[in-house]
Amino acid sequence: MILRLLLVLNFFPSIQVTDNKILVKQSPMLVVNNNAVNLSCKYTYDLFSKEFRASLYKGVDSAVEVCVVHGNYSHQLHFQSNTGFNCDGKLDNETVTFCLWNLYVNQTDIYFCKIEIMYPPPYIDNEKSNGTIIHVKENHLCPATQLPDSSKPFLALVVVIGVLAFYSVVVTVALSTCWMKNNRNRVLQSDYMNMTPRRPGLTRKHYQPYAPARDFAAYRS
Repeated sequence: MILRLLLVLNFFPSIQVTDNKILVKQSPMLVVNNNAVNLSCKYTYDLFSKEFRASLYKGVDSAVEVCVVHGNYSHQLHFQSNTGFNCDGKLDNETVTFCLWNLYVNQTDIYFCKIEIMYPPPYIDNEKSNGTIIHVKENHLCPATQLPDSSKPFLALVVVIGVLAFYSVVVTVALSTCWMKNNRNRVLQSDYMNMTPRRPGLTRKHYQPYAPARDFAAYRS
């Protein structure tokens, strides 16, 4: 019986190839404006009760594995990346969706989905699809809002008034400081003059009378 089955497979190799391949369809192109994108891959195979592996590759030669998930429907599926991409995703019975974010402009490239049946045997994977070109656009910062021309003279006037006010305050403070210093110096000098030392006791000054002293002897003769 086994020999007969082997002979049938050998005579109909195309049937074997068709049964052991998974067809995958992808969008031809996705444009990324906010550095995030969801890439959906539709496949034609029932993954229920099977251990599978779904992955996303970058580049024409699929050299970089961007995101991968493996397991079966009996366990919670976990998407991860080993090449520095930020990825997550979801998977149902017909579609696997890879969610990528924080993409850069230099990550614009073609991306391929790959579906593999790991268990039970035999090993099955999909034929390489046409892929999806993910075009990451550069984010341009909005220019600063320009003020209308009518407000420019008003702003200039406000600036001039502010500068003059500041200058007036500085001059006032400087003059007040100088006046206080001069006043203090005058008070100190006055106190110093009033503290001149004097001789103890009262001294009387004898003044020479203006009129000459009379010679009373002359009148007697």
